[in-house]
Amino acid sequence: MSKEIRIKRGFTIRIEGEADKTMMSSTFKIDSYAVKPTDFHGVRPKLLVEEGTVVKAGTPLFFDKADERIKITSPVSGIVSAIVRGEKRVIEEIRITPDEKIERIDFGKGEASELTCCQIRSKLLESGLWACIRMRPFNVIANPDDKPKMIVVSAFDTAPMGVDYDYAVYGEKQNFQTGLDILAKLTEAKVHLNVHEDLTREDTFLSAKNVVINKFSGKHPTGNVGIQIHHLSPINKGEVVWFVNPQDVIVIGRLFLEGHLDMTKIVPMAGSELKRTGYHKITAGACIKPLVEKSLIADANPRYISGNVLTGKKVSLDGYLGFYDYVITVIPEGDYYEFMGWGMPGFEKFSFWHSFFSWIMPNAKYVLDTNYHGGERALIWTGKFEKVFPMDILPTQLIKACIIEDIDAMEQLGIYEVDAEDFALCEFIDPSKTEIQDIIRKGMDLVKQETS
Repeated sequence: MSKEIRIKRGFTIRIEGEADKTMMSSTFKIDSYAVKPTDFHGVRPKLLVEEGTVVKAGTPLFFDKADERIKITSPVSGIVSAIVRGEKRVIEEIRITPDEKIERIDFGKGEASELTCCQIRSKLLESGLWACIRMRPFNVIANPDDKPKMIVVSAFDTAPMGVDYDYAVYGEKQNFQTGLDILAKLTEAKVHLNVHEDLTREDTFLSAKNVVINKFSGKHPTGNVGIQIHHLSPINKGEVVWFVNPQDVIVIGRLFLEGHLDMTKIVPMAGSELKRTGYHKITAGACIKPLVEKSLIADANPRYISGNVLTGKKVSLDGYLGFYDYVITVIPEGDYYEFMGWGMPGFEKFSFWHSFFSWIMPNAKYVLDTNYHGGERALIWTGKFEKVFPMDILPTQLIKACIIEDIDAMEQLGIYEVDAEDFALCEFIDPSKTEIQDIIRKGMDLVKQETS
């Protein structure tokens, strides 16, 4: 049964540089792609290729040592040009120089109604698209043997300069519906499609069939799938929920309708360091340099981010879009000091704490950089985390339990329900400048290790 859920807690960060609802020119040429094993948290990669290997779109690049069924495949055809390793020989990137024309492995077409659960699961595993299905708790690739209590697809993004999924999925109704039908065959549980009362207008979502459509309203982080799951059906110890991004649902739909792997996505390019913003139609793992270098403003000092400003990862200009990232963000680098910055009126500065007079202009947009505006200090209780954290969980107490690695306390305080991204706003407003997302991620890993 569908639900209407109003979330009151949260906070909207208004930043200059939101992507225009226009498609950018497709004349650029991307001459390098990369698959990053580090994108797949918890996966211990075993390489299946080496430098010089010729691959097609859908060729396995590596598998998980813990479960050989979990394979990650190439998004394009071409030659493996480099295997980049970091400290302790950790594989960081598998780079591929693409062919002029993409060749794809034929996995065979199939109607959801004519396929069994086992056949669908097998095709997703062979094509590498099983990696698109993640699970809570722990936010890792779903275990194919699990029986989730529901599958969740969040059709809106409330993060600053996030994806407008209404725009991104336009014209993909058939692929999206096919993807939903495939997900529905994977489990006896319901597939929940969550839309936003004010933001969602696209018929692709609103007329979707074979799903339970729930309506949400509220500020960020309402778009986080973890927040939605908490308000639909909280996760208890021993329970599992799967979730899939809308664009990955479309990719899954293409696999069964066309019979091959097509990882094309509609990705916004946003940020105040760009003179032109908009959406690009690109393949997953693309190098961002051809996309952003001609759009940078003069004398820019940019921070390139694969993902949004709250949860994304810093990359270089020659870096690559992450597997689970759906936006490219470019904001100013905060590598400067301000003399008595705290003592100025600060009408042009954003402040959650009303430290500057800008609080009297609640609808203004700001150019935000990466500057900490303060140093790291002891974590203190302020009572403000609870204002922006829309779960019936005590965030400060859970953070402290993760710091001291108290597994019993973490379980009692709700570690099975949360993900690092759910604490991004807490980290943003934290006067102690604590790396809260990293603390929560380490706490989740510890619990997973001790309970598996």
